[in-house]
Amino acid sequence: MDYAAARRNMVESQVRPNDVTDRRIQDAMARIPRERFLPKSKQPLAYMDDNIAIGEGRILMEPRCFAKMLQAAEVKETDVVLDIGCGTGYSTAVLAALASAVVALESDDALVDMASEILTDMAVDNAAVVTGPLEQGCSDQSPFDVIFVNGSVEVIPQIIFDQLSEGGRLVAVVVAGQNSHARIYNKTGHDGEMYVSSRVIFDAKIPVLTGFQRAAKFVF
Repeated sequence: MDYAAARRNMVESQVRPNDVTDRRIQDAMARIPRERFLPKSKQPLAYMDDNIAIGEGRILMEPRCFAKMLQAAEVKETDVVLDIGCGTGYSTAVLAALASAVVALESDDALVDMASEILTDMAVDNAAVVTGPLEQGCSDQSPFDVIFVNGSVEVIPQIIFDQLSEGGRLVAVVVAGQNSHARIYNKTGHDGEMYVSSRVIFDAKIPVLTGFQRAAKFVF
């Protein structure tokens, strides 16, 4: 399979037609080999327009959804990014091409080892993969200018919002009843207080990350 051609086709048919106009995102996705972040048996599926399971509840997010979320986050070259649920590290590699530094958080030890090895082999030297509960974020490395969540959430713990810098952005797919939408959150300050506002970007459906489920309610 000609993976280079597949990458170009992915950008031309899945990314650009979906209003992803940031050339930095287009160039990064056209350059970074998605297939490297999949087991050999799934590498031919790397550029399909769908989520690809990579184990332990993690996915390689479909290119359209991933690119649109990146564009909404408006990642700058000076930004420090927290990549929650990085899986095997593809999202980390793309974010590292856009930002100053990336902290990639993963709770599964095997995925941490895989992501670290792949990113090292690809000479991604401005990203570090760390192990920990996803819903706790990475307080000791905060604040972050951008937090990118690789999966959908039913709730976002306050501790995650606390790790955003003033002016910071968090992007995630949020489940509400039968619907789910990609949503961008912005943290702003006023009179010494911090506020978080949000808006829907587009409809999206991806698996819910462990630790971000809404607590079950008892029915009597």
